[in-house]
Amino acid sequence: MDQTTIHRCTICGEPKSEGEGIRIVMGFICGDCETEMVHTDVKDAKYPFFIHQMKQLFVEKNA
Repeated sequence: MDQTTIHRCTICGEPKSEGEGIRIVMGFICGDCETEMVHTDVKDAKYPFFIHQMKQLFVEKNA
């Protein structure tokens, strides 16, 4: 039986299967967000949003 694990993307919040992205620390980034992030210029208005969302990967839950 093929069982697909579903994760919620740390960036966009959408549920995706594990094969559609990357796991980082205790989080998950979907392939769409990964692609958008690596093509976003540091001067782009969305860049600070990506930085903020990425920080969530390193914040301990319930700390």
